[in-house]
Amino acid sequence: MMTWLFSALLLFFTSSVGAIELPGIPEFIDEMVIEHQFERDEVEQVFQHVQHRPAVINLISAPATIKPWPQYRAAFTNNKHINDGLKFWKNHINVLQRAEKEYGVPQEIIVAVIGVETNYGRNTGKFNIMDTLTTLAFDYPRRADFFRNELKEYLLLAREQKFGPFKIHGSYAGALGIPQFMPSSYRKHAVDFNNDGETNLFNDPEDAIGSVANYFKQYGWQSGEPVAVRVKSNKKAELSAKETHSVATWAEMGIIPVAQTADLKSAWLLDFTVSDGKEFWLTFKNFQVIMLYNNNIFYAMSVYQLADALHNARILN
Repeated sequence: MMTWLFSALLLFFTSSVGAIELPGIPEFIDEMVIEHQFERDEVEQVFQHVQHRPAVINLISAPATIKPWPQYRAAFTNNKHINDGLKFWKNHINVLQRAEKEYGVPQEIIVAVIGVETNYGRNTGKFNIMDTLTTLAFDYPRRADFFRNELKEYLLLAREQKFGPFKIHGSYAGALGIPQFMPSSYRKHAVDFNNDGETNLFNDPEDAIGSVANYFKQYGWQSGEPVAVRVKSNKKAELSAKETHSVATWAEMGIIPVAQTADLKSAWLLDFTVSDGKEFWLTFKNFQVIMLYNNNIFYAMSVYQLADALHNARILN
């Protein structure tokens, strides 16, 4: 009987592609066989058909965050993204309300994450995940251990969900589905939020919404607490983005929030270069939770500002 791994191979020519020659693959196959009880012949056949993709190394070595902040921000916090987000919110209002109630994560944050990640599910990526993760696991030394683990998690996920390993496409970093979970996060944090018996982040917005909320809750989202607040500063203040102080202590140093914020809350100071100088923000625990989704300051601030824009636009509408 043809098993789940072989089923996808019919889509590929049997010509040699070279990825099997990458150092470390034989040992990886041994691990999948010994530790996870895969059939050796099946795994070897899969790797015989994997394409080595140097382009993903070029892309991951030059991420979008090298762009200036105003350009990065404008890609997400713009009228089209806001309007599309409002439509997504309206179409899934009951699911979003339930996710907020069960996990404590605001609806606008969930919508904004999905908006930033995949434009509300429209762009989930065009890179073959099996090729991508293999290339990064065995030809990207800087993060080889991370991607080797994600390749293992991907094969386990494929076995659990019974899809062929060449079937799925995603980002150049190996992220999957509407919320762009890495395979390890998919296996650990994805939920069957619509209770249909499947955990489907590839084309089920309800599961994606619940899974994003669950992810944030599991990583310490503090319900009802702030994410960030804009501040003004006087010229006497010595600003350091490496320090964490209470809001009250920052105020004593001349860093004054423009909105009311509890004095005892611990906050981290960030600055963003804009056209007329710098903006300064105090950021809190929930901002750091967003960074656990994508460890980048520009990303987290884009999610927050899109969420804020969506929240305000929905009130006006």
